[in-house]
Amino acid sequence: MGGTEHLTVRREGATLVLTLNRPEAKNALSLPMLVGLYDGWVEADADDAVRSIVLTGAGGSFCAGMDLKALAGKGMDGQEYRDRLTADPDLHWKAMLRHHRPRKPVIAAVEGYCVAGGTEILQGTDIRVAGESATFGLFEVKRGLFPIGGSTVRLQRQIPRTHALEMLLTGRPYSAREAADIGLVGHVVPEGSALDRALEIAELVNSCGPLAVEAVKASVYETAELTETEGLAAELKRGWPIFDTADAKEGARAFAEKRAAVYKRA
Repeated sequence: MGGTEHLTVRREGATLVLTLNRPEAKNALSLPMLVGLYDGWVEADADDAVRSIVLTGAGGSFCAGMDLKALAGKGMDGQEYRDRLTADPDLHWKAMLRHHRPRKPVIAAVEGYCVAGGTEILQGTDIRVAGESATFGLFEVKRGLFPIGGSTVRLQRQIPRTHALEMLLTGRPYSAREAADIGLVGHVVPEGSALDRALEIAELVNSCGPLAVEAVKASVYETAELTETEGLAAELKRGWPIFDTADAKEGARAFAEKRAAVYKRA
């Protein structure tokens, strides 16, 4: 299993848990963290035993965005990581899910700060759980910066445009409840329990047919900007082959056996 000093990787059954691990800096993004993140996405997709991914943060925070010292060229120690970035100049965007989408579902478990680059990474995840004390926001404009991790494109496609523009243009913080009200997150749970809830959701995903899960996720994203007619054609192309898989045949048999048993008891 991979990982770096700022990104830990562990297995929980069929779920790969990636933990942003720089709590002293509220898990602000660093080069070791970005390298570890990208490697984690690749590891999950390469391992058929992994059916879902949970992304969370250590020390009560999710991610406070880019380390501004690192942005200024300071604090990014480690020639090993510099070499990785030199070899793949797009690595940081892949790590932040701007230029990479894992095949497996990604579930975010958010506690504490999830702001700036943290909120940008969040937009690349599929299912989102927040603890009650979580804070969201895109603070870049307050710092004279641009949220270039994808937010001016993605956010308006994920929440109503009026809310997206308010978040982007005011740079104000949002509570977990407000984030749920505008549709940025799907679940708000008691403080400290976001990871537990995310793992519960991951188990529900893991119990489903993996090929079907991956195909459904791919179809949702690839049809998002198509017309209905184009989308339905793409869905058929993506979904029909799933019915010929061993997973589908096994699922059909199991359903038939369960139904027969119910009828027999009746």
